[in-house]
Amino acid sequence: MTHRIHDLPRVEIVDESLREGMQIEDAQIEPAEKIRLLDALSTAGLPTLIVGSFVSPTWVPQMARVEEVIAGFTPREGTTYTALALNARGAARRAALTAPHGPLSVLPDVPRSTIHLCDVFVRRNTNKSQADEIAALPRTIAAAVERGVTEATVAINAAWGSNWLGQFSLEQRLAYAAYQYDAWTAAGIAVTTFWIGDPMSWNTPRAMEETVAAFRERWPEVKRYHLHLHDARGTALTSFYQALRGLTAEHTLGVDVAIGGMGGCPYCGNGRATKMIPTEDLVDLLHEEGVETGIDLGLLIEAAHLAEEVVGHELYGKVSKAGPRPRGAQLYPMDMPFVESTEQAQHFRLGAEVYADAPSPYQEPITSAARDAIEAGLPVPLQVPVAGPVQSQQEH
Repeated sequence: MTHRIHDLPRVEIVDESLREGMQIEDAQIEPAEKIRLLDALSTAGLPTLIVGSFVSPTWVPQMARVEEVIAGFTPREGTTYTALALNARGAARRAALTAPHGPLSVLPDVPRSTIHLCDVFVRRNTNKSQADEIAALPRTIAAAVERGVTEATVAINAAWGSNWLGQFSLEQRLAYAAYQYDAWTAAGIAVTTFWIGDPMSWNTPRAMEETVAAFRERWPEVKRYHLHLHDARGTALTSFYQALRGLTAEHTLGVDVAIGGMGGCPYCGNGRATKMIPTEDLVDLLHEEGVETGIDLGLLIEAAHLAEEVVGHELYGKVSKAGPRPRGAQLYPMDMPFVESTEQAQHFRLGAEVYADAPSPYQEPITSAARDAIEAGLPVPLQVPVAGPVQSQQEH
């Protein structure tokens, strides 16, 4: 969980690398390799890790040996570990590995109802129809009332658009959320979270901005939002940022991510190209915005490179390739040679030897009065007249 700053919401980061990420990768990846990655993510300090899913190995063979992964990793104090279960059999398998029987955490009993805006996607994904989801709502609520729960989550999935039906409107998002919200509240159960999913990567910053604003205006009492955004079209991190700026310190914003951005859905038509928000890119953005996550970004970057070893191909994150913005002792050498390849760009973590043979046109050492001032801990002198007070970037 992050610490809030100024008027930003609290952010809850949920890493889906071992579930959403691995479900689209090679089914032959050994549990021992997944355990290496899971331990690396734990060591980096991620607060919540989804370690797999209890589903049919016929359709998701990547999860066939999930029990071995769960039995083999080293839990870290302060991290919550859980797994997905989609039916009663899966829930029973998960219960057998949930505390006190195993390392998975007992999560709060907050029921959730879901309606997909795309009837085609839900048929492909779960072999149910949108009508089935709507018909199941009374049963879901009745079971929650019988258990005595006091709060619930309303979810809409495929919220912004569909690769089969096209774009959905704000009015549709509000209508399907309202239908569920009204049913829960009529039963005396408060809706405390809106979960909004986008498996087919139709999110855009503008659509996110208008969605959050409209939901807040209609349901101001709901203080928690959770986003599951796919990134096939490269807008997920920017859309998340719009949600971050559209909420306030009284809110909590949950977000699902995966190391290196790996992830995808075989049912949506984009495969691995679907991708997720890269964990390391999200953490870097939050740190730059002054939101402290408690996550070690350096260790997270190492985990991203380990993930590429595990899956056997390059992943999609940016910060793992170019590094965080250098400051202080991490500032680059001024007369370093040309850096052209991604491999050479790894000098921030591997050292200068990775570009040792690169060409260099510089006949004399490069000098800079500004760099001298920075290294001496002094402000960089301005070279132009100042008309009025100037606020340092450091003061932002």
